[in-house]
Order: sequence, then C-alpha cells, then structure tokens
Amino acid sequence: MFSEKHKLAGVTYPQGFKAAGVRAGIKKSGNLDVALIYTEKEAAVAGVFTQNQVAAAPVRVSKIVVDTGCAHAVVANAGCANACTGEQGIRDAEKMADIAAKELNCRQDDVIVASTGVIGVNLPMDKMEAGIKAATKELSTEGSVNAGNAIITTDTYSKSCATEIEIDGKEIRLGAIAKGSGMIMPNMATMLCFITTDIDIEQKLLQEALSEITEFSFNMLTVDGDTSTNDMVIVMANGAAGNKKITEKNADFVKFYTVLKEMCIEITKRIAADGEGATKFLTYNIHGAKSFADAKKVGMAIANSPLMKCAFFGEDPNVGRAICAVGYSQVKINPEKTVIKFGGIPVYSDGLVLKFDADAVKKVMAAKDIVVDIELGLGEVDATVWSCDFSYGYVKINGEYHT
Repeated sequence: MFSEKHKLAGVTYPQGFKAAGVRAGIKKSGNLDVALIYTEKEAAVAGVFTQNQVAAAPVRVSKIVVDTGCAHAVVANAGCANACTGEQGIRDAEKMADIAAKELNCRQDDVIVASTGVIGVNLPMDKMEAGIKAATKELSTEGSVNAGNAIITTDTYSKSCATEIEIDGKEIRLGAIAKGSGMIMPNMATMLCFITTDIDIEQKLLQEALSEITEFSFNMLTVDGDTSTNDMVIVMANGAAGNKKITEKNADFVKFYTVLKEMCIEITKRIAADGEGATKFLTYNIHGAKSFADAKKVGMAIANSPLMKCAFFGEDPNVGRAICAVGYSQVKINPEKTVIKFGGIPVYSDGLVLKFDADAVKKVMAAKDIVVDIELGLGEVDATVWSCDFSYGYVKINGEYHT
C-alpha cells in the first residue's frame, strides 16, 4: 500500500503542502537539523503527546496550538531536545513559533514546534533563527526528504511514506515523516511523527481518530522501555482535495480512519525495526485475552524483558524467559492454558517447555523478522506489540550518546 513510488514525496505528497530541511549547526555532526512543513491553506490539526510528566517545552507549547484546532506549519529541530530547560525553554519554543510565523505570514499559534536531541541543553536561538529563515526560503514540494532527514538523531534512516484513497470522487492523499530509534516506550515513544493530508474533515473527528489510532499503533511500540520527554504525533488536514467535508462518522470517515491507522502502524513497525543497534524486528501477537489492556500488559512484559531481548540477539530460544515474562505481567493467567510459539512453532504448552525441533527453531531465531504468538485462552481479545532486540550496538550508542 505504501509503495516506493510515493515514499520520497512524504509530507509534500498531499496537495498544498511544502517542506524543507536545512543545516543550522545545532547538531554536532553538521547534518541537517531544522525542518519546516507548511500549508498556506489553513489546516485542521490534531496531536497526541508524551505522557511523561517532565514534558519538554515544545510539547507544552504545541499542545496549546492543537487546542486552537488549526495550524499552518510545523517547525522542528534535532540536536537539542529543549527539555528540562525551565522558563527559558518555554520562551525559546515560543520564539521558534514566532520566527516561523513572521516568515510565513501567519499567527504564532498557527505553528507547531518540536525538538529532539540531548535533554537539559538550551536551544542555540541564533542558529535556530537562521535555520528557520533558511528553511522558509527553501520550502518546496520536493522538500520532504530533507525535512525527514533534519529530524533524525540515532535513526539509521528517516521514516517516510505516502498513499492515496478515493473519497467523494476525489483523490485524498496522505504523507508522513517520522523519527524514532531509542528511548522508545508507549505513551508515546521517543518519536516525532508528522502526517499531512489534503482531506477536508472536522477537527474534532480528526483528533478523535488520531487519539484512538495511537492506542493501537504508536502506544504498542517499545524499544527499551523508556518514555521520552518530547514525543508527539501531529496530523494536519488542509482540505485541498475538495471533498465534501467529513462532519460525522460515516462511510467516508471510516475509509479515512482505516488508511490513517494503516499508515500509523506502518511507521510504528519501521521505528521498531530501526531501534538503536537492533538486529531483529520482533512482533508479539497476544491472543485470547479478557481485555485489550490485559493483552497489552502481556505483550509489553515480554517485549520489554531485557533477558528476552538479549536472547533474540543471541538467537537463543530461551523459552523459560518468555513464559517468565508472561507470568509477571500482572495479568492473571492460567499457565496450563497458555501456549507460546516462536515463528509458528509451539515451544510452551500445558505448563511445560516443549521438546521442539531444534533445527526448525534455530532457523526462526536466525531470521531478522521474528513473530512470537502467545495464546492465553482466557477470552476473545487480541493485540500486537512491536519491538526489537538488544545488541552490543545499543549499549555502545547509549553509553556514548551524551559524551
């Protein structure tokens, strides 16, 4: 669905959107570090933010913008999180929006701001101002790639995708760029995700859709169990496609909701697979839970287990670690009813670690993409959690991140 044909178009694939990414010198590496996304036509805006109580300044400022219900732009930087920076951090985040607003001839509260990078460091506002002004001049319908590259930190690549559907006889386009690799745990993960669409939809419905979809996508993602201070996902819908405005949960709403959910899940998977130092992409399917909350707890327990992560890195089918994690998930289970499968091969059942085909399981463990199924036999609810392994690379990246 998300073909290579539109991948590079990203956030500029929908009508009316432009983007840019420039070097402002905020990153020590000298790579692109300031991104700008802009729609001249006012867009309905929706957002979901980190639940970390130590929310960064840009999160606090951008929540206010989302509360207005509309926006024209997103300005984001990498290299400095502007988190734990007190009132100065708030002033700097507001200044980011003010600079962009003056350059784009819109209001300050029309500008979403986002930052990612090292916590506890003030933004170099002279560099930021120069970067925003430069990005404004470089805005184009081909600017999504640079914008995506300007927000990554330890990612090995920028996550981007785009697609289209037909609604009301009009082609509706959606595009996205995202970053996320480490400090990843739901509520939300350490990620920035910006989604654009040219659909015409009531803001309250857009927000409701995004909030609900987040629970089944970004909040089912974990790399290392850490919830960042700066996470956000933003959707802007500028109505440029010209469809009849969606004002109720009708068939058109369901069609849009479905494709937006598929896009968010696709981005979630890419972030998990690109976890810091990751060598394995892990999918945990939880079956037969009494509730979604229970299924998620079980999935997160095993996905966040350092022992399981290390086992997958070492390609060691340590079934005991798996059932141990299920057992401490704080969900009441019946060990005799629980079944665990690695790559479709039963390895635990009836309260026992099974005698499985060692060669077959070895092939499963050697693969890059591994699926683990956990059948609880307690109800009818299923859930999926996405994660990755822990490698030597993860320790090295995070041991050297600040210094």
